[in-house]
Amino acid sequence: MNLSRRFSAWAAIDIAFLWLSVYAAFVIHEGAGLSAAQSSLAAAYGAISALVGVGAMFVFGLYRRLWQYASIGELLSLVRSSVVATVAAYAIAAVALGERIPLYAPVQSFMTALLLVGGSRFLWRLACDRFGADRGRKGKNEPHKKALIVGAGNCGTLFAKELLQNDSYLAKPVAFVDDDPYKHGLEVLGIPVLGGRKNIPDFVEAKGIEEIIIAMPTASKTQISEIVNICKNTKAKLRIIPHLQDLIQGKAAAQQIRDVSVEDLLGREPIRTDLKGIAEYVQGKTVLVTGAGGSIGSELCRQIAPFHPTRLLLLGHGENSIYSIEMEMRTSFPELELVTVIADVQDRTRLEDVFRGWRPQVVFHAAAHKHVPLMERNPSEAIKNNVLGTKNVADCADAFGAERFVLISSDKAVNPTSVMGTTKRIAEMYIQGLDKTSRTKFVAVRFGNVLGSRGSVIPRFKQQIASGGPVTVTHPEMVRYFMTIPEAVQLVIQAGSFAKGGEIFILDMGNPVKIYDLAVDLIRLSGFEPGIGMDITFSGIREGEKLYEELLTKEEGLTSTMHDRIFVGKPSPINRAELEFEIRLLERVLGKEPEEIRNTLQQLVPTYRNVS
Repeated sequence: MNLSRRFSAWAAIDIAFLWLSVYAAFVIHEGAGLSAAQSSLAAAYGAISALVGVGAMFVFGLYRRLWQYASIGELLSLVRSSVVATVAAYAIAAVALGERIPLYAPVQSFMTALLLVGGSRFLWRLACDRFGADRGRKGKNEPHKKALIVGAGNCGTLFAKELLQNDSYLAKPVAFVDDDPYKHGLEVLGIPVLGGRKNIPDFVEAKGIEEIIIAMPTASKTQISEIVNICKNTKAKLRIIPHLQDLIQGKAAAQQIRDVSVEDLLGREPIRTDLKGIAEYVQGKTVLVTGAGGSIGSELCRQIAPFHPTRLLLLGHGENSIYSIEMEMRTSFPELELVTVIADVQDRTRLEDVFRGWRPQVVFHAAAHKHVPLMERNPSEAIKNNVLGTKNVADCADAFGAERFVLISSDKAVNPTSVMGTTKRIAEMYIQGLDKTSRTKFVAVRFGNVLGSRGSVIPRFKQQIASGGPVTVTHPEMVRYFMTIPEAVQLVIQAGSFAKGGEIFILDMGNPVKIYDLAVDLIRLSGFEPGIGMDITFSGIREGEKLYEELLTKEEGLTSTMHDRIFVGKPSPINRAELEFEIRLLERVLGKEPEEIRNTLQQLVPTYRNVS
């Protein structure tokens, strides 16, 4: 029904109700046998009240309201318009009719009109709710899941209301949980608030809850982590509402809640960033990101762009990944000058052309081979990309006068047991040696695993769960540090602002996580129970891997920086001439037997322990 037809229909109904309310007021107070004069006065006063009342409701916008979403706001507007209309109609009628109108008429008609007009609106809302629910159920045979909503505040109430009205989401709230003791034992929208978060497992068991929805988007990440850790021990599916503002503004609905992720379990608070310090070394500069199509490189591009570099060079070997990040960046940052460069960091001549043509002032070197078992089987490729590729990019940064060079390193470079980790350690050593003679500030940033990166354990676990299992874990005691890609990159960019030259910055990765526990959590968050319909099997430690990772060598020590999540290791003494000679020896063994390559790596990095 369009606006004009809807206005005409409601206005006709309201005219009838308003006239009837006035006439009823006379009948109630004078009796059914009204005199001709009283009847005429009632009819005339009723007509004036009806016209003035409809006009007032139009002015107050009541004909533009969607009454299926009516709330206290609509009720207050209706009361205000009724008060204004009653006073105005009484005054107009007294002047226009020239007769004294009994005071009971406006008082009684006000109450009756409010009941009839307001009641008709809320009856319409009930009809819409019923009709909409029936229409949503039509053709559906799936039973509704019983849902427990964590948080009986504004967001939880809004969301419960949405679930009750929107039948397309196959869950209905049967209970709330809230830590406010004042709410315990009360009802919200007719739904009981059972108690606090600590008793969630008991409530789930008692009520047969199949789905838990966390509706606390203003809670801290630590609080969310605590709730998730309580809920994951139940068999209920876990979901979470991401943004309160989107829900209030109507941008989010029931279908847009997301599954609880592993990131929610980490519980780390948002990173404090020195925006001024970052802007000073990025703003107005030409910035080069190598490996720009990868998970770390692409996130670097996303987070550098808001600091307004003059141009951003996206360098990568794979054309598809570079094209993908280019299209994303052009959409998100249309004003930014983007330069896409397809190049291999192993190609020294090509890199020199790039540096000569664009003269990047800040370089983030993220291009690397990172997959440990693959590099164990292909050690020559690890050396060519991670050592010689880094050497090429670093030498070009030095030769063409870059101001800063930030190497993305790995915790696997510390006391390495893998070829990949050893090559990353050599890359660190090379830039530390080069820093001593260069005008460019060379630094490395070292961190552990990032959630969701290509080759990460998380996507593999999710894939295995989606295909019905089993979920394969290498060893029950395997431990790793984890960080989300955005927070790791944010700290990388921040660390670049602290660069004086030669440092290795170490990011605070939080507490180490057992891979087995991670697998169990992912299985439970996916709605399964480990060992019951979803098995976990142990495949054994793969070549090059160790049970736990370290972030510092013995020589480096650890000192703090101006950021509470970034630390700096003391630079190791590097003899550059000797290192370059050993790298040339390393080049000579490329393509030879893996054992010979590993022996040469051992000479370069004495802390390397070959466990393959």
